[in-house]
Amino acid sequence: MKSIRRSGSKPFITCRARQRGVAAVEFALIASILFTVLIGVMEMGRVLFYWNTATEATRLGARLAVVCDQNDSTIKLKMQNMLGVLNEDNIDVEYFPSGCSVDTCRSVTVSITGLTVSTVIPLVPLSINMPPFSTTLPRESMDSANPDCS
Repeated sequence: MKSIRRSGSKPFITCRARQRGVAAVEFALIASILFTVLIGVMEMGRVLFYWNTATEATRLGARLAVVCDQNDSTIKLKMQNMLGVLNEDNIDVEYFPSGCSVDTCRSVTVSITGLTVSTVIPLVPLSINMPPFSTTLPRESMDSANPDCS
């Protein structure tokens, strides 16, 4: 280490020697904030992906419910294939009026409730409860002649 002595004063270290390691500390502070924001943005995008897919899954379920047999197992199965985090308990298929037959039903409502998405943020695991999603369509053929029902 170089020291410079002024007349009548104590030795002091040059500016370059005093700045050693400051860049590494600054990088560590800024990088931690940057990576936190980056991971947060990616997780928000993933949650919005699940939100959009849940909406599309209810549309698919409603479309299948109006052209397939009443309470066909294919409806829930195809919805679960579209959105892997769905359980059968999350999906509800309702025909209106209640207790109707193939000939008397007027509409079908398919809804997803109780869907929870878990984030993968390091050190901060979160479970986000999604709002309920539903789609209602008027009755169509409601028979299994449609190839989508198999």
